[in-house]
Amino acid sequence: MVVNEAFGWLWIVLGFASGTLLGLKFQSESWLGGYGSHRRRLIRLGHISFLGLGFLNILFAHSLPQLRLSQAWLSLASWSLMLGGVTMPVCCGLMAWRKNLQPIFAIPVVALLIGAFLVLIGMVQP
Repeated sequence: MVVNEAFGWLWIVLGFASGTLLGLKFQSESWLGGYGSHRRRLIRLGHISFLGLGFLNILFAHSLPQLRLSQAWLSLASWSLMLGGVTMPVCCGLMAWRKNLQPIFAIPVVALLIGAFLVLIGMVQP
């Protein structure tokens, strides 16, 4: 779906932009509690998730001709991958802010599992 490809490129741009902003502070040893702090690790995960999930959505768009799924299942896979892409950096940011929000991490994980599982099914169906 073309929307996944456009979404993927937008997410890559946001990954570069967020990396640039994070890069302005990375040299400070104590920034966000230090390099190994929970908060800083989650912020870095959110940043890299923009790039990784952007690439995943582009890959999905390019895999469409090989997928043997109905339009409804393709649509579910498409929306699941984009939902995971949107919610992953948001959840990482929220969890960096409040540790007790960890259960919300299930939202992007489940969405991405659904999308990836549907792609796998579409690839192996005869």
